[in-house]
Amino acid sequence: MNRPTSRRTVLTAALAAAATAGAVSSSAGPATAATPSRPSSTAGPAVDNSSWHTYTDWRAGFGAGTRAVAGRRPGLVIGHAEGRTDYTDPHTGTTATWEYATWTSPVHRSTVPATEVIASWNADTPAGTWIQIELQGSYSDGTSTPWYVMGRWAAGDGDIRRSSVDDQTDGRSSVWTDTFSVDDPASGLRLVSYRLRLTLHRIPGTRLTPTVRRLGAMASDIPDRFTVPASTPGLARELWVPRYSQNVHAGEYPEYDNGGEAWCSPTSSQMIIEYWGRRPTAEDLAWVKPGLADPQVCHAARFTYDYQYEGCGNWPFNAAYAATYDEMSAVVTRLNSLTDLEALIRAGIPVITSQSFLKEELTGAGYGTSGHLMTVIGFTADGDVIANDPASPSNEAVRRVYKRREWENIWLRTKRYDANGKVRSGTGGVCYLYWPARPTPVQRRVLKSFGLL
Repeated sequence: MNRPTSRRTVLTAALAAAATAGAVSSSAGPATAATPSRPSSTAGPAVDNSSWHTYTDWRAGFGAGTRAVAGRRPGLVIGHAEGRTDYTDPHTGTTATWEYATWTSPVHRSTVPATEVIASWNADTPAGTWIQIELQGSYSDGTSTPWYVMGRWAAGDGDIRRSSVDDQTDGRSSVWTDTFSVDDPASGLRLVSYRLRLTLHRIPGTRLTPTVRRLGAMASDIPDRFTVPASTPGLARELWVPRYSQNVHAGEYPEYDNGGEAWCSPTSSQMIIEYWGRRPTAEDLAWVKPGLADPQVCHAARFTYDYQYEGCGNWPFNAAYAATYDEMSAVVTRLNSLTDLEALIRAGIPVITSQSFLKEELTGAGYGTSGHLMTVIGFTADGDVIANDPASPSNEAVRRVYKRREWENIWLRTKRYDANGKVRSGTGGVCYLYWPARPTPVQRRVLKSFGLL
């Protein structure tokens, strides 16, 4: 297939009308005043990253049955069951009773009056447990959103089917799979603050518990733009990242987004997970049919799959999958320029980026796409982008060099024209960042500069 895509195309199409009106956006946060347990910095003038991940952070929120755990990697667990609830899984029809406990973050006042919010979480969910992530926000006019479900998630798929939740709106903002957006940014309505709520579930009568290591969100207000200013090249470096082609898996496991041809996101995730020296065990891969190439890519597809979205391209689900590996952290965020991306490559951190483009807009790609993930692994001496592009016919063909100016524009723009001349949305610099829980001092400095530590 020469047009790699995923079911993230559904979201792109749904946002097309909003893009025409200048509306790829979001909102949230309760009206009560408070400060985050740890002040967050911003990744730039249009992006605010905030997270809770230290022992102090977990103790600062409001827990009902949850308990903060200290140690090398602090986390949040069930201390005692606050109550019981029945949950009917819409994807299996099964109703089960679960014990639960909750934790609600302090209110975070965003440094950016925002139009979009994307939550991220890192958690361990042993069999018999799962978590729900919700967001509530305050609008700039002083009113509040309802509590929106940003994901029902488990690392496995034996207890519940991990799922986004459709049809959430209050008439002023909506949740599109994994993105909380203001419906009409042209109205001036913006996010001014938000809080997040975790609900940790377990089988009744057990001592099982999820452990949440990190919870946060990226709030942004990216200006509408068909083009972005050109940046000046500032780095020549290439990281060696394993190379995997999604197209090698065409037709495999069609129950996960029609098979490998749509697996750009989990394939990219798997490349970076292995760059950091992590990979699934032989026991993890025992379910994969014998003889398939790169079974770990099939594994990544299965365990990033969103049963509501019917695809493997849910951004936070990919980050959460990466963080199931030992001592890994992961977030979804936005960057402002290739200069920002160069800073990460300089520190040894490759970046998974999301973009849409026509075939003629990216020289050498050989395809066009309404939604595609690839991995940036470096820059040439001329400043061109070196990418591991999973939309390649073989693993050997994955490494590509793309023209800096073309690549920069298709990644950072928020609007574009499709083949029929209609205005469609662009991702505005969305990316996944994965890094070790204990980064080097250089890595720590660059991550902190983006508000991620």
